[in-house]
Amino acid sequence: LKLMASLFGGALSFLLPPAAKDVSDIRQVPDNQEVFVHELTDQSIIIELLEYDGTVQGQQAVVHHFEELARSNSAVGHQISFVNQLPKEQLALTACQEAYLITGQQQVAKFHEGDDASNVVTIQLALFRLPQYTTDILMSFNDPTYISQESSSASSATARASQNVGQWTENQWQACINSLTLRDPSIFIT
Repeated sequence: LKLMASLFGGALSFLLPPAAKDVSDIRQVPDNQEVFVHELTDQSIIIELLEYDGTVQGQQAVVHHFEELARSNSAVGHQISFVNQLPKEQLALTACQEAYLITGQQQVAKFHEGDDASNVVTIQLALFRLPQYTTDILMSFNDPTYISQESSSASSATARASQNVGQWTENQWQACINSLTLRDPSIFIT
């Protein structure tokens, strides 16, 4: 069953992957974010509305966001695997002037638990640039690839591994990216 999720009061929508839980049902989420977590894994997808930054152009814009995320996560280390421009003809978000995808890893502790509790997380960012609305839309896919035994996620990771839980796949993430749709551009008018 495929479900289009309504974002930001219906202004945007995208194809929600299976087993996704809206974090706003659990805790407060900033007004410029929509956050979904996999019900049984530590995977998450975050959609953010950010102010367009015209000082960084092309692929450097998504690299800038990746490095900014590493700083805000207090990552012990980070590396970029690749950066690609997304073909506009594959995107439902026709209002974007350009879009980029970056994939990399960050070594980061959940809830700032300390360096000994650092996990390795594969992070993919899809950046949609909408300068006509002075907005960047940033979609993040966080996929833990190594969970430290000192992490608060360690016991649940061991339990999930024994249950052979189906994680979100690359194809499902690509469907999220490709299906992002602008329904009401008035969200960008302040």
